[in-house]
Formats: sequence, structure tokens, C-alpha cells
Amino acid sequence: MRVKYVLNEVLVGLWRNVTMSIAMIITMSVSLFALGASVLMYMQVDQMKDFYYGEIQVSIFLREDVTEAQRNAINQAIDTNPLVKDKTYETRAEAFKRFQVMWQDSPDFINSVGPDSLPESFRVKLKDPEQYKAFADQIQGQQGIQDIVDQRELLNKVFDIFNTIQLGSLIGAVFMAGAALLLVGNTIQVAAYSKRREVAVMKLVGASNWFIQAPFVLEAVVAGLIGSIFAFIALFLIKVVLLDGRLQALTNVLTPIPDGNVWLMLPLLAAAGAGVSAITGWITLRFYLRV
Repeated sequence: MRVKYVLNEVLVGLWRNVTMSIAMIITMSVSLFALGASVLMYMQVDQMKDFYYGEIQVSIFLREDVTEAQRNAINQAIDTNPLVKDKTYETRAEAFKRFQVMWQDSPDFINSVGPDSLPESFRVKLKDPEQYKAFADQIQGQQGIQDIVDQRELLNKVFDIFNTIQLGSLIGAVFMAGAALLLVGNTIQVAAYSKRREVAVMKLVGASNWFIQAPFVLEAVVAGLIGSIFAFIALFLIKVVLLDGRLQALTNVLTPIPDGNVWLMLPLLAAAGAGVSAITGWITLRFYLRV
């Protein structure tokens, strides 16, 4: 009987303050969407770091006037270096062909570069990318080397941008969560005020605080759960329609988002929405019932 009463009061409360309930659900949806997007971004950037850092190469560009003897000496120094895992040699023609593929959408830029404009190079993969400095110090003294470039330096700049985006999305999620908390608390106060006489009567007849608070808290929890479902649907649609559809070309740069990570957001957002709503509702009513 008590359970039936509580559930009935939840439905009545949601319908009585339907506009406030809709506003609370929408705010929760937006804030949980921002939270889910930021969590997915964190997971994706970590996955990208694992992937790209594992593929890091050190590029050893040779001088234009490098001799065959110098080239062979550099090649032997790389082969005998214990820090080296693998290496490939790239001629000028191969470098130019790769350049044409990379910039195939910019024909004017390709035409401005000649076949002899790009240097030949050795592409070296180290057993431990963190040992770049030690490797560079050992190879730098070889004659015929123009420059040694560590791809990790370029990747660090790219990931600094992603980390900034991560932080921005997290800050946005925190602000939206704050707005959702205020709206949840305000909605519960309005609902409790509209039923202030019933609450007063229940307190007079000895009803426990838990019994009085339960309908209001569950009302907030239901709104949080509905908001989490909408937020998950939005994330899933963006992943399927955009990232797996129109923006699929981005997977050449960004590693694809696993479906499992997206589905993981459903219980995470549901727990966050229900938990935050329940705690906010309980704290709000604790202060209200003490008046």
C-alpha cells in the first residue's frame, strides 16, 4: 500500500508541475549529454595516445649532397643501435609520392613542390619512444644528416589541443550540472510547497521523514533517468549518424569510437542522473522539513 501510494504521488507530482518537470528533464538531458561527451572524449584521447604513441617514428632527413658512403654509414649506425626496433628507408621519389597522396585534395600545393624538393630519409621506430634524446645524441654526429625530427613533439602539440577541448567540455558539463542541480532543488521546493498542507498533516500524524520525502525524491530521480535516456540517445545518434556517417573521413586522423564505449554511457548517465537528482532532492527536503 505504501509503495503504491508513493508511486502514485510521483506520477501526480510530475503531472502537477508538468512545465517544471519538462524543464528539469531538458536541463538534465543537456547536462548529462555534456558529461557523457566529455567522458567519451577523455576515453578517446587516451585511446588515441596509446595508438599514436605506439606508432611514433623518428625521421632522419639526409642532406641533398649526402654521399653513398655517408648514407651507408648512417644505415649501419641505425642497424647496430640497440634502441632501434625497426627502420625503413625512403627515397626522394617515394617521399614525393607519399606527399602527393597526403595532399591530393590540394593540387595547387602539389604543383608547387617538385620531385626533388623533398629529402630522402630514414624512418626509425624505437623500442621505447621515451629514449628519443639518447638515440638522437648517438646518431646526430653522423655526417650527411640534415635534421632529426621526433614525431612525438608534433603529437604532443596535437594532444595539447585535445586536452584543452577536454577541459572545456568538462567545465561546460560542470556548469550545466550546476544549473540542473538548482532546477531540481527549485522544482522540489515548488512541489513541496504546493503540498505543504498534506505534508503538515502527515507530520502531525507521525509520518516519518522518509515517507514524506520519498515521493519528491523519486520524482526527481524519474526526471533524472528520463534525462539520461535522452542524453544517451543524442550521443548514440551523433556517433552513428555523424562520426560513422558523414564524418567518417575523420577516422583517418581520429581513431574510431568503439560502440562499447558509447553503450557504457547509458548506465553511467543513468547512475549520474538518478544519483545527483536523489541527493539534491533529499538535501533540499531536509532543509525544507526543518522549517
